Amino acid sequence: MFKISRHEFLPLFAALAGLLPLAACTPGGGSSSGGGGASGNFRLAFVTNNPSDFWKIAEAGVNKAKAEHGVHCEMKHPANGTAAEQKAIVEDLIARRFDGIAISAIAPESQTELINEACKVMKVITQDSDAPQSNRICYVGTNNYKAGQQAGEALKQAIPQGGKVWLFVGRADAQNAIDRKRGLVDAVKGSSIQIVDTRTDDTDRQRAKSNVEDVIAKNSNAAALVGLWAYNGPAILEAVKTANKTGQIKIICFDEDEPTLQGVKDGHIFATVVQQPYQFGYESVRILKALVKGDSSVVPENKIVDVPAQVIKKENVEAFWANLKRLKSGG
Repeated sequence: MFKISRHEFLPLFAALAGLLPLAACTPGGGSSSGGGGASGNFRLAFVTNNPSDFWKIAEAGVNKAKAEHGVHCEMKHPANGTAAEQKAIVEDLIARRFDGIAISAIAPESQTELINEACKVMKVITQDSDAPQSNRICYVGTNNYKAGQQAGEALKQAIPQGGKVWLFVGRADAQNAIDRKRGLVDAVKGSSIQIVDTRTDDTDRQRAKSNVEDVIAKNSNAAALVGLWAYNGPAILEAVKTANKTGQIKIICFDEDEPTLQGVKDGHIFATVVQQPYQFGYESVRILKALVKGDSSVVPENKIVDVPAQVIKKENVEAFWANLKRLKSGG
């Protein structure tokens, strides 16, 4: 009598029903011929934490790496940005015996067990938002604490006289949100800046905007508003424009959504701290392919592949935007 795990049972059942080739059911993270890696037909997945436009830039990097390294990589977006959706995506990839995945963890602490389960059957790395307590092989992305410090320095420049500031983010328990807030708070220590509150929206775009509208309506003395996730910047800008307070309320945000960059260019957003999502995509695919082949030399000793962030202001936004468009077009 042999034993079979629940993750091995799912694809085996599908094979018996004629839905999958039986080769896909062999334990060990691939086909019976030794996994996708043995034949060179790697099956990888890049799992985001929401469907933001931010990930379109990462997808351009994924596509570039796919072409250069000859692998198959699927983009997976949780439609509503929930941990439950992401869990279903990962479990499906486990059942389908993918060779490797790169995941942006929505709720790292509660997802540690899920990630560890995936690690038993495939190569797993994190990107954008880490799960440091899990068995993931490495993290590819920004040092979000440092990025938060950069946002804090920009905030001090925007309101040198100090004042009351509100933060906005999708989920406060996501690792990148935790690290960015901590970095920002540390950067403004000793100044006259007061962080009043952090408003969350669970990636609901309308709620993201209404959160800002509520703060503006109830706090006429708001000096600045900070958006910690990509879509928060545009949401803040829309609400500030509606309230006719552009220029009066300073805006600091993250990432390079087009409305954000236009806001910087127009002088309505003081600064945005941009990552390099293109590199998230490219490096994740490159590293996963090497790992599936058995090459662990691509993983640094500290298990972190640092992709530095950059502060974009009015003076450098046009050059940055032009280069971004080139990357997205496959240049």
